[in-house]
Amino acid sequence: MTSTFAIAGKLAREYLLPLNGSPRLDSPGGNLLYAMSGLAVWDKSVALIARVNREYPQEWIKDFQTRGLDVEGVYVDPESDRVDIRSFIAYTDTNERSSTNAVSHFARREMTFPKSLLGYHPPDTTVKDLRETDPLSPAARFVPKEYRSIGFLHICPFDFTSQSQMVNLFKGGSNQMISLDPAPGYMKPKFWRELRVVLQGVTAFLPSEEELRALFWGESHDLWEMAQRISEHGPQIIVIKRGSQGQLVYDAASKRRYEVPAYTARIMDSTGAGDAFSGGFLAGYQRTNDPLQAALHGNVSASLKIEGVGAFATLDAMPGLADARLHALKEMAREI
Repeated sequence: MTSTFAIAGKLAREYLLPLNGSPRLDSPGGNLLYAMSGLAVWDKSVALIARVNREYPQEWIKDFQTRGLDVEGVYVDPESDRVDIRSFIAYTDTNERSSTNAVSHFARREMTFPKSLLGYHPPDTTVKDLRETDPLSPAARFVPKEYRSIGFLHICPFDFTSQSQMVNLFKGGSNQMISLDPAPGYMKPKFWRELRVVLQGVTAFLPSEEELRALFWGESHDLWEMAQRISEHGPQIIVIKRGSQGQLVYDAASKRRYEVPAYTARIMDSTGAGDAFSGGFLAGYQRTNDPLQAALHGNVSASLKIEGVGAFATLDAMPGLADARLHALKEMAREI
């Protein structure tokens, strides 16, 4: 049976030192799983699209399948074996995120540095040439043919060329929604012309406020103006993710603008909150066909994510909690 949703993103062997809660060392991570967790709050009919090397534990992939996820789109690429699939994330006492100086973070917490993390160096996210590809980004050529009939697709942040190819693979088919979360490395004025071409195949564009401001640096300070300019190149919906401030939603068809506050939650681990929002947004749009309602679903998913540690935290939420938060949040959203 074909899944209702597909998510394309990256998987990682994650070493996580959260703000609160127990560390998770060498556990499943990556933006693909965090987006999946946000979507799975509402619907678990999800196909995963990813590329890993043989260093990625096969038992993890089997576990994903046991959880009811479609893993046919997880391609094990032996050509990528020399690429480091580990990721390191640590948070300071002020919830500042860091991916560098792993040794010092373990020392500050008086923890033994894990041997399995020796030799780790954070990846260079600087984008010099849009044609450069990441060997561990999902590749359109490895996507199972049966996935192309899936109606709702979300594309997580990874390199520009691979994202472009994924959009081209799915656009024009039976898709009712393609949402794109851009990678910060290419959200710069010098890449605007190339980005406009990709946006023509995208239904919903989901940048962070920082990414959008970087794209329009020196041109505009008005977020609504930026959203409107993005919409001129294809996306019907622009959602600006603002972290603890919530989201701004622009519906291009109706020209309506909404402000959604973040649902108040106790922060255990904010890793992947933006990805969880994107997954919840996709599920919400499938349920309601309404941009504001979709954003409310995403907002609830993000709130559940930050209250737990790791990529599967949302799946442990109490039954009925998501719907209760959705009902409460509807009263707080407002049209601008």
